Amino acid sequence: MALFLRPLHVCKNAVKNISHYLPICHRRDILTGSCIDISHGLDEEQLQIQKVALDFAKNEFAPNMQKWDEEETFPVEALRKAAALGFGAVYCKEKFGGTGLSRLDASVICEALATGCCSTTAYISIHNMCAWMIDEFGNDDIRQKWIPHLATMEKMASYCLTEPGAGSDAASLTTSAKKSGSDYVINGAKAFISGAGKSDVYVVICRTGGGGAKSISCILVEKGTPGLSFGKKEKKVGWNTHPACIVSFDDCHVPQSNLIGEEGQGFTIAMKGLNGGRLNVASSSLGAAHASIEKARDHLKVRKQFGKTLENFQYLQFRLAEMATQLLASRLIVRNAARALDNSDPSSVALCSMAKLFATEECFKICNDALQMFGGYGYLKDYPVQQYMRDTRVHCILEGTNEIMRLLVSRDLLTDR
Repeated sequence: MALFLRPLHVCKNAVKNISHYLPICHRRDILTGSCIDISHGLDEEQLQIQKVALDFAKNEFAPNMQKWDEEETFPVEALRKAAALGFGAVYCKEKFGGTGLSRLDASVICEALATGCCSTTAYISIHNMCAWMIDEFGNDDIRQKWIPHLATMEKMASYCLTEPGAGSDAASLTTSAKKSGSDYVINGAKAFISGAGKSDVYVVICRTGGGGAKSISCILVEKGTPGLSFGKKEKKVGWNTHPACIVSFDDCHVPQSNLIGEEGQGFTIAMKGLNGGRLNVASSSLGAAHASIEKARDHLKVRKQFGKTLENFQYLQFRLAEMATQLLASRLIVRNAARALDNSDPSSVALCSMAKLFATEECFKICNDALQMFGGYGYLKDYPVQQYMRDTRVHCILEGTNEIMRLLVSRDLLTDR
């Protein structure tokens, strides 16, 4: 059932706000009905969800994208407006306030939102991943405490896996959590944490036993906990609408009741969370690439050289066709993986990895090629194609590098069954 048809307990303001958006959601964009129509293959409820997200992106994200990037603004008000539409806990269950949608629905939402601001959508993706991990593996007390607030984005979440010395080799992490009375005492540091210092809760993957993945657990740490601190804000190429920095734990005491799942289950929780995270970041790449093609198409129709508009040059026609083909292939592989994850397909890990690998690389190329079509203008920050290009570049690195995605896909293929 689509989020706008859900009862008020899902999100108190959702029905009212979506009713406001729906009458203006039927505006067609220039590529509606084209071979890369973003709505192809969706059912009626998904189309309505998509219309809401596209309209919100057009009205709330797109007009502010450049300013947020230049001023490195964390747009809390806009994030909470998105959450009021049901986008704060998209695939969390309804019991504690989640929207209760599918992974495919989440992909459709992320793609649509990213047409307006890819960077801000990426933070929503991370927040949703954290909310799902709490909802899926936490006990009822933890769910009751956090999911209602995460769903509205009154409280925001960050995912703490990567460390200064443990990136792709996540199982080698050294941040430790040792029992002391009724607490865990956490020591260590996490790196490149999106939302660090701004988020209200940190989903920390840490070591509660000896070596190896089976000694890793998942613990929630609230902002303001003594011993929790943040390093300097990193200066990034893109993703500038949310901060990133080192998160440090120095004898940081948290209640043992903040454990998510069981001790030793943390690595499994982290990897399952990343399956959805990979789909969402790939979907964000789709939105940026779609917007870049729209803007490149517009430019080709008005920019003149050698006495005619650029749309009349066959090389650029062919390049645009190739970009469209790359986008559609990427969208299909992402939506296929989302369906597999929804259906608990045994190959879902490999399919999510394949989708993330292919879509993030192809969509970055699309954004880069769109910039090239703009010529010198594309390199100016007055034109959004450069921002889509900068924001999508990191998608090939985070949520597991694309080299690790290749490893996961090849491992699946080489497994004897």
